[in-house]
This record gives sequence, structure tokens and C-alpha cells, in this order.
Amino acid sequence: MRSEEREKVHVDSIAGRNVVLEALRAGIPAKELVVAIGIDIDDRIREIVDLAKSASLPIREVPRNRLDTLTGISHHQGIALIARPFQYSSEKEIFQRATDPALYIAVDGITDPRNIGAIIRSAAAFGADGILIPERRSAGITAAAWKASAGAVARIPVAQVTNLVRSIENAKERGCFIVGLEGGSDDTLETMTIADQPLYIVVGSEGKGLSRLVKEKCDLLLSIPISSKVESLNASVAVSIALYGIAARRKSASIPS
Repeated sequence: MRSEEREKVHVDSIAGRNVVLEALRAGIPAKELVVAIGIDIDDRIREIVDLAKSASLPIREVPRNRLDTLTGISHHQGIALIARPFQYSSEKEIFQRATDPALYIAVDGITDPRNIGAIIRSAAAFGADGILIPERRSAGITAAAWKASAGAVARIPVAQVTNLVRSIENAKERGCFIVGLEGGSDDTLETMTIADQPLYIVVGSEGKGLSRLVKEKCDLLLSIPISSKVESLNASVAVSIALYGIAARRKSASIPS
């Protein structure tokens, strides 16, 4: 069997001229650039090829239908960037390198990698010590997550955990308070009194929210008041608002009275 026939289909890829160009500019770790035979050359393609060569990326030409198979789409515009597998940290490494007070972000049942990437971007912006993602029923760090993070994945450690509830218990053993973002809670950022303590923040998927077992392990369920015209906030938006509020509370607590 030819190697092309053995090749894995629907690999982790970014396709499309503008998207591939942005990904290369952002330095997304990649294995190779795949180009359709006979592709129309424009300024974007020229820059893509130049960037790939500068990064010492292999450039492979394939029939257009082969690119359909590799990416799982037909509107790839004749070009795709094949991502490298992400190198996760371990939970132990993340816990050991934490600052004081620690700040961790965990996700519960979020299956959209773009949401994961946006959460990571916010976590990095507000100085979180690490991200914890369940191995099952959750999106991982794909090319789409990397792109949505605007490169922040390279600046903050991310671990996959076998069991999120066990990870929560491990965090409690290290003195963390477990804070779940829960839309129906009466407690809000304004009433939160533990912002200056080590925190392990858990966010669930939009709509479903936190799973029952995770919710039961939380020391505090925190809501973000919103207009009744909106049913719920996107998970990454909720994390951003929560982190901003916590950062503000921590800053005010550190200023001598």
C-alpha cells in the first residue's frame, strides 16, 4: 500500500489562504505545509511559502482531492497547514510552578477547541498558573485552539487530567478553594471574599454548565449577573470577566490601607 493511502485522514489542520498565513505569522507549531497541485499563486501564497521555508517546514504538493481528504473540507483554497501534536504539561508540574496565591483554570465538558483557546488567552492575560483539561469529553489543544489563543498556548502550561474530580481533590489538598462558575448562583464577584486565596476555577460548557459531581466539589459557586435578554454567557467570556474581577480584588487587597 502506498504511504499516501495509509495516511491518516482529517488530521489536525488549518486550511485556507488567510487562515494559514495568520497561523504561520503566529508561529503555530506545524509539521508541514500541504499545497494542491496547480494552485493559483497570489501574494498570500508567496508569503505562506516564504514563511514555511523560513521555519524549515516541509512543503508537499498533493492532488486537490487528497487535500480534501486530509482536511475533511473542500473549501481549503488549495492549501493547509498540518499541526504538530501538542505537548501537554503534567498536573504535578503545573501545581509545583504556581505563584502565591495560585490561580488555576479547569474546564468541564467544553468541546469547542476555539472556546478552549479563548479561555487560555484570557488565563494567560490575567496571570493564571495553568489550565487543566479532562482527557475525555473535552476539546484538546488543536490547531484551532492554538489559533484562538492568539499564541497564548505557548505562554501558559496546559495539562490533560484523567479525572477532573480527582484533580479538584488534589487542588484542595494544596490549599486551593474550588470556585465553579454557575449562572444560577446567588454569589457574585461583588460578594466574593476569597479572591486573595489560592483558587482553582472551573467553567462548564455553555448551556449544560458544570457537571453534578464537579459542582458538588466546589467550595463556592459564582455567578456573573447579566441581562435577562441573554440566557447565558459563552464560557470564555465568563472566564474573562471572572478573572478580571479576581485580579481587581487581589490588586486592591495588596495595596496598603
